Amino acid sequence: MATQKTTKNVAEETSTKKNSRRPARGGAGAKLTKEQNAENGFRASKELSQSMQRVLVDLIELSLQGKQAHWNVVGRNFRDTHLQLDEIIDAARGLADVVAERMRALHAVPDGRSDTIAAETTLPEFPHGEVDTAEVVDLVTERLEAVIATCREVHDQVDEEDPTSADILHDVLAQLEQFAWMVSAEKRTPQGR
Repeated sequence: MATQKTTKNVAEETSTKKNSRRPARGGAGAKLTKEQNAENGFRASKELSQSMQRVLVDLIELSLQGKQAHWNVVGRNFRDTHLQLDEIIDAARGLADVVAERMRALHAVPDGRSDTIAAETTLPEFPHGEVDTAEVVDLVTERLEAVIATCREVHDQVDEEDPTSADILHDVLAQLEQFAWMVSAEKRTPQGR
């Protein structure tokens, strides 16, 4: 009997401590509603979601193909090309994350699954095996330009519906166009010579 009383007393004391931390339930203070923590705000249209998805797919594919090139590049200027590819890969991954998180903020669902990427990318397939640095310059420039083209193709529709998402595309364009210039410059000769 004494043991039962002690257990009961402990349970009452615990209950009293928990209740003393809770605010009073009558009168003052905000009341909870069914909608508490419900997401509200701007929702992307189907077209906006699809446009952002297209950019996301190409950015993910760019990062994957960049790694394929990074692992298999050989030849003159190997080290510089190898390191430059890592910069492009890091940028593509970071930009893809920004695009995907913007989609989530607009209640759209990004799809970065490998089968989706393979089926929907605009980038041509990267060659298997070792690739000479000079060829990698051309291949990577071509892929950067493919992602740039996708961004430019969807830009106006995105900007019309959501200028904030268009600002993200501006950042994608600025970074990738700079990379395309820098990579392609590896094979250029000075004008007028």
